[in-house]
Amino acid sequence: MEKKSKYNLAVVGVGVVGIEMIRCLKRRNFPIDTLKIFARSSRDIEVDGQEYQVKTISEDGFKGIDIALFAGTEGEKGAAATFAKAAVKHGVIVIDNGADFRMDSNVPLVVPEVNAKDIKKHKGIIANPNCSTIQMVVALWPIYKKAGIKRVIVTTLQASSGAGKSAVEQLNREISEISSANYKSLQTNVEKSMPQQLAYNVFPQIGGFAEADFTSEEWKMVKETHKIMGDKKIKVSATTVRVPVRTGHSESVYIETKKPIAPEAVKTLLSKSAGIIVIDEPKKGLYPMPKDVEGKYEVFVGRIRKDPFVKNGIWLWVVADNLLKGAALNAVQIAEYLIAK
Repeated sequence: MEKKSKYNLAVVGVGVVGIEMIRCLKRRNFPIDTLKIFARSSRDIEVDGQEYQVKTISEDGFKGIDIALFAGTEGEKGAAATFAKAAVKHGVIVIDNGADFRMDSNVPLVVPEVNAKDIKKHKGIIANPNCSTIQMVVALWPIYKKAGIKRVIVTTLQASSGAGKSAVEQLNREISEISSANYKSLQTNVEKSMPQQLAYNVFPQIGGFAEADFTSEEWKMVKETHKIMGDKKIKVSATTVRVPVRTGHSESVYIETKKPIAPEAVKTLLSKSAGIIVIDEPKKGLYPMPKDVEGKYEVFVGRIRKDPFVKNGIWLWVVADNLLKGAALNAVQIAEYLIAK
């Protein structure tokens, strides 16, 4: 894109991810000339004490915009499905956090720490991967380059905010009701945006059930990992679980490498890798936890250990803020790459 001192940006959507996009742009001092914010209806919002005018989204609204960040909505068709191509016709580069274009062969799916080079292949649209995929591939990529990876088995523990503001509100309502009456489960019909009670509970379903009884979220982790890392031979299998955490996804990741690599070598390798912080002193109670990574930009890795029964088997514990590195920050990083190159 044309090199400028400042750029005209748009943020589409003012849910939890859209708000974090606005914050990231400001905190990272993105060189903005004008910032437009679009949603389904016009209104005024306040983010960290600053007021913003939200305008009703329309095709003409993208005239003069250089980069548009679409916040996306988990599990639903986002605004990008309707407006992204129209925006591109106005000369806009679209960075979409939704699922509409992720598996489109003409659209690069990008995690800057892994495959930033793919950004240059864009034809107007760049896709942001799923939150759980992003943090996993950030941790896997340095190991993949050093020792190769044959297999990945991952169980995710995903926070309520991954399903949006209404899911967080559901969790809060459920906790309040159950705690106040000392119930084990809900006694009334609390309004739900998730398929099961979440307070004091976990359930192994994120998205609808699809092929081979895996959920859509689980298949995202398979297909997106293959596309981002450029290797369809990696055997990826996932179980995705919703947990009563506000923000911060955790993942138990088991890998089998092609070449032997010791846990200490993995720790050193990840510690030197961009976007990763290793916290791994389990005997001192030091390992990543979602309550500690909320609001942080990096992917945190701990509990790095060898499988004593399988050659080349390694365990990792991976935690990240799903609204930041899992969504808003990753999109802003892509925009930063665009203007830098």
